Amino acid sequence: MKILFTDLDGTLLNNQSVISENTKAFLDNFIRSGHKLVLSSGRPLLSILEVMEQAGLHYPGILISANNGTLIYDCDRKTPILEKRLPLSQVSYLQAQAKAFQLHIQTYTDEAVVTAEEDEEIRFYRRRIHLPLLLAQDYASVLPKEPLKMLAIHLNDHSRLTAFRDAVSDWAADKIQMIFSNDFYLELFHKDAGKGNAVRFLCDYFQIPLSDAYAAGDADNDISMLQAAGCGIAMANAAPKVKAAADVITPKDNDNDGLADFLRSVLP
Repeated sequence: MKILFTDLDGTLLNNQSVISENTKAFLDNFIRSGHKLVLSSGRPLLSILEVMEQAGLHYPGILISANNGTLIYDCDRKTPILEKRLPLSQVSYLQAQAKAFQLHIQTYTDEAVVTAEEDEEIRFYRRRIHLPLLLAQDYASVLPKEPLKMLAIHLNDHSRLTAFRDAVSDWAADKIQMIFSNDFYLELFHKDAGKGNAVRFLCDYFQIPLSDAYAAGDADNDISMLQAAGCGIAMANAAPKVKAAADVITPKDNDNDGLADFLRSVLP
């Protein structure tokens, strides 16, 4: 049995955020052959479930690693099997620091995105991630439980995000991870989560050797899972750091079935 951990945006999805018929046919055959599929994304759970519904990915045994591995979800049983949440004190600290940098930062309930105002950044985010919006000046006061992640966004100046990251890095060292999922998004989540830790956890959970794990991605938040898996696959459209961390690079990009065509060539 093989296990495939695949990112969504820029990897399994094409540039129209759709799974092509060719890629869907590969996944159908992959599951029929007795292998396991894990959708591993920085997206929240409800957004990944929406992608699955639109694509008809109703496979037995499918798993989700959501919010950069802070939530691992068993789709058959409709229940989490692992959660790594941020303490509310950390949420309040990061919200205050982002405000000092005049930087948009958001967090989540299990059903909605929480932010202070309906600004340009949240409108951009919700064009793709179709979650309800909850506005609050004090995030910790409206969260029913500890959140799975926070997300800082700046659409025009990447250096603002790196300055914020650098300013909190000493405080964050033993508490959280901070990783870019694209030039606009800085992901903040529990130090023991991450896509790579999800690979190790699930391989141990199902007693599958890491050597039988494949992981595919295109962005910085995918690097840890490419390094954890026996075969780390960078997409042709991946960032240079991702390609450097991978074992192989697909000949074609995500808009041309790069992952499906590559895996067909290497899997029996």
